[in-house]
Amino acid sequence: MMDKSALRDAATVIVLRDRTSVLMGQRGSSAAFMPGKFVFPGGAVDPGDAHLTLPPLNPTCENRLQSESDLPATALTAAAIRELWEETGQILGTSEPWDDAPADWADFAKTGFRPDPSPLSFFFRAVTPHGRPRRFDARFFLADAAALASDPDDFSTAEDELSHLQWVPLKDARRFDLPFITKVVLAELIDHIDRDGPIASVPFFRNDDEAHLISRLGNADPL
Repeated sequence: MMDKSALRDAATVIVLRDRTSVLMGQRGSSAAFMPGKFVFPGGAVDPGDAHLTLPPLNPTCENRLQSESDLPATALTAAAIRELWEETGQILGTSEPWDDAPADWADFAKTGFRPDPSPLSFFFRAVTPHGRPRRFDARFFLADAAALASDPDDFSTAEDELSHLQWVPLKDARRFDLPFITKVVLAELIDHIDRDGPIASVPFFRNDDEAHLISRLGNADPL
């Protein structure tokens, strides 16, 4: 049986709309991980995610994803797109038939799209602290809502893992019941928007020891 407390790789998508709001939903009150909290869509990487053939990310993001990681970047970007689709019904993809889609991507393929990670930018990385019932090494990706191939206000095909799906204004986000790490990511996002430039580096919350809690992946090279 799977050890549910073991560290698992995960991917999360921060969809930014008009530079003023982000897509969030509320986890169920009985969920083992962050019950009742408002979060960005995301979840664990599935074994099949690494076997998809996807367009590459830009080289800067690709290199940062591979830093201190043995997981193929494709596995992370596929997981990000799949979780976004499952939890919100939103599509990051290109219009193209996909007759040989794996079983866990069959519903996505029925939309007439193939997953496309090119709108994703690697933005943040955080490891769940020790002692939690679920632990993840989560990579957060930033995407512009303009890149969605779906209606950004239509959540009718979303699964029931997240409720109260909505576009949360950044100025109001802290009024919601947020996990600590989500507050940190939002602060980083607001700072990034204010700087109005490329993602200079990726914060990495390691949560492995007090002396080396935070580092940054990458440098100021433009994307």
